[in-house]
Amino acid sequence: MKRNLFVIIPAAAILVAGGMAMAVNRGPATINVNGGSRGKVPFPHAQHQDRLKDCAVCHSTFPQETGAIGTLKADGTLKPKQVMNTLCIKCHKQEKKAGKPHGPLTCSECHVR
Repeated sequence: MKRNLFVIIPAAAILVAGGMAMAVNRGPATINVNGGSRGKVPFPHAQHQDRLKDCAVCHSTFPQETGAIGTLKADGTLKPKQVMNTLCIKCHKQEKKAGKPHGPLTCSECHVR
């Protein structure tokens, strides 16, 4: 009986952990952010999740829900360009300065008309 527990308990732990990992909602792989008159901004969400490993880097500024940036802008809680200039471009510049792969550094590299 004890020998069976040594097999059953680790197997159960693996199944539970695997199920929990599958239950995590990572959201869409790409999100099209409203970029105003300059056009939409396709945001590679999954790529950022994989690279940053910390959702709070962005989501301490806005909640993890569809349309959050637009809602906060409409409420006046989030200033225009705050996300792009404060979070995105700042991080991309830091990565470039550190000699690491980085994202776009200019408006026209992100906005799609």
